[in-house]
Amino acid sequence: MVRRFRGESHHKVDSKGRVSIPASFRRVLEASDPNWTEGLNPELVIVYGDHRRNYLECYTMDAIAEVDAKIDALPRGSMERKMLQRLFHGQSYPTNVDETGRLVLPAKLRQKIGLESEAFFIAAGDTFQVWKPETYEEEELAKTEEWLDDLPEDFDPLSFLDGPKGD
Repeated sequence: MVRRFRGESHHKVDSKGRVSIPASFRRVLEASDPNWTEGLNPELVIVYGDHRRNYLECYTMDAIAEVDAKIDALPRGSMERKMLQRLFHGQSYPTNVDETGRLVLPAKLRQKIGLESEAFFIAAGDTFQVWKPETYEEEELAKTEEWLDDLPEDFDPLSFLDGPKGD
């Protein structure tokens, strides 16, 4: 069974770019790394993407393998394949969790999203995201609140899981 990331948390970032990963996230990384065994550090891939992306998306090895397989299934030479290769292969950073459960974020990635002394982690199913806390609050939290405000007061978001009526 595929494990999912759950939850959100704030963590300090030190001057060398080291930030602790939530313990529950580390368990998912371990379970989703086919090469991981007790005593090894689980691997992951951080996709930082183009100039429009203002967060880091952290993929388990299983999740990035699924993305890679879908990219590989596209016709060679197609624009879609070239662009997805650029976004997911070229604009990514393979790394691993260190011995103390931390992620070391290179200066280039920290600068890209404006990360300084604190990072905000939020689960996204088979990935998790790392944000500058202020950016998350200003952009993503505002989008969520706006979306919820457009729904009736008694609306249950779980109803989306049932799909459109008549299916």
